[in-house]
Amino acid sequence: VQLQASGGGLVQAGGSLRLSCAASGRTISGYALGWFRQSPGKEREFVAAIARSGGATYYTDSVRGRFTISRDNAKRTVYLQMDRLEPEDTAVYYCAAGARIITSSLGAPTAYDYWGQGTQVTVSS
Repeated sequence: VQLQASGGGLVQAGGSLRLSCAASGRTISGYALGWFRQSPGKEREFVAAIARSGGATYYTDSVRGRFTISRDNAKRTVYLQMDRLEPEDTAVYYCAAGARIITSSLGAPTAYDYWGQGTQVTVSS
């Protein structure tokens, strides 16, 4: 599976962005999908994940209520709608896919099999 993330950019605090991650090579219906982010000097951190069925979503506490993850298996795409952005959200955002991830491991980067190249999100104050 090849993943291509897009939609990043520069936005003022309080604004919104929608990230997309398009998959090629095979269907994504059998994969849990996640978004992670990494700032300079920091480790890659979990942002959000969505189960294979699309029925369950998971968020890190700092984005819950502001970000929404969704997926469209027919379009082979996962989205991250980011609202009420804060300067602390500035990072490179990565999408990831994993075939066999138990719920308790959705936040672990090592649980994912495939990664996109990242898209920069910059939030100005």
